[in-house]
Amino acid sequence: TIEFTGALHATVVKQVRLKNPSSKTLKYKAILVGRDANDFSLPKGKTVTIAPKGQKIINVEFTSRFLRPAEAVLLLTSKSVGGINGASMSFSLKSEVKHIEPAVSLCVCDCY
Repeated sequence: TIEFTGALHATVVKQVRLKNPSSKTLKYKAILVGRDANDFSLPKGKTVTIAPKGQKIINVEFTSRFLRPAEAVLLLTSKSVGGINGASMSFSLKSEVKHIEPAVSLCVCDCY
C-alpha cells in the first residue's frame, strides 16, 4: 500500500522503484483503476521500460479534492519484449487529508 498524506487540494508525489534482475529488457503498461483513479496520475506516462539489471522510478501524483479518503490501484502489466514477460504487479493507493489550508480571500466592496 502506498499512502498519500497531505493538505486538502495539495498535490502529493510518491515514488515506486521497479528493479529488473534479468538480463533482458522489461516493458510495463501502467494503469490506474478504481473509484478515485481520476485523482491519481502518472506524470511521466503510462509506459515503463526497465533496462537489463537496471531499475526505474515511477512517480505517482495525487491531488485531493475531498476530505474523504481516496482509493485506487496501480496495475503494471507486462508487455512482451523479445518473448520476455515480467510479472504483473499491483499497488494499492490510499490517501488521507491531514489538514486544511485556508484560502486567502479579500473582499473590497461598498457597504450599504
